[in-house]
Amino acid sequence: MARGLRAFPGWLRATRLVALVLMAGDARAASVADELVREAHAHEAAHEDDLALRRYSEALALDPTQADAYLGLGALRFLLGDAREAERVYDMALSHVPGLTAAWLGRGRVRRALGELREADADLEAYIGSTGDLSVLRELAGWYAEEGRPLAELAVWRRLLLLALDGHDSPARRHEAEVTVRALELIVGSVDPVRVPGGGAPASAVRRGIARMDRRR
Repeated sequence: MARGLRAFPGWLRATRLVALVLMAGDARAASVADELVREAHAHEAAHEDDLALRRYSEALALDPTQADAYLGLGALRFLLGDAREAERVYDMALSHVPGLTAAWLGRGRVRRALGELREADADLEAYIGSTGDLSVLRELAGWYAEEGRPLAELAVWRRLLLLALDGHDSPARRHEAEVTVRALELIVGSVDPVRVPGGGAPASAVRRGIARMDRRR
């Protein structure tokens, strides 16, 4: 079917694809939605953003579980400066495709741009918990650094150091984490709830982790 439509211009081909699906029923919806997403990617590459937005929307109208359409549409809306609409797209993605972890990451970045810091942190934590992506954990630490939240930043770097000590990161990354943790410990000083008596009541798992870090340094 797709090869027979190649002679038509992009906009007309997409319209005919949708019309054919509506006539044929739902059987071909997923495959046609995939085709529309491929066209959207091509339009993005050609900087034809309006056409890309249209194709993503058409794909989702046919198949509301088309993950790549949500991710592409959310990212493009954000790139074009419409953060609130991008957030709505990611909300819909997680409603229709709950296991779409990349939508957590996308929505977290959008929410941070909107100033919704607590919600943004929660989205990144959900993504990290699901994927174990250390690069995003470092991104979260960077957010805290930019926001002037050294205690939160220290907590994330301690997690990174524990993971590196357990062999989940490179020696260079381990050294970076060690140096950063030491520097942040000096900065937070007496307000560190982990090291200073009476500064708080951290969970026993955290205490054990800090003790293990100290032994390995």
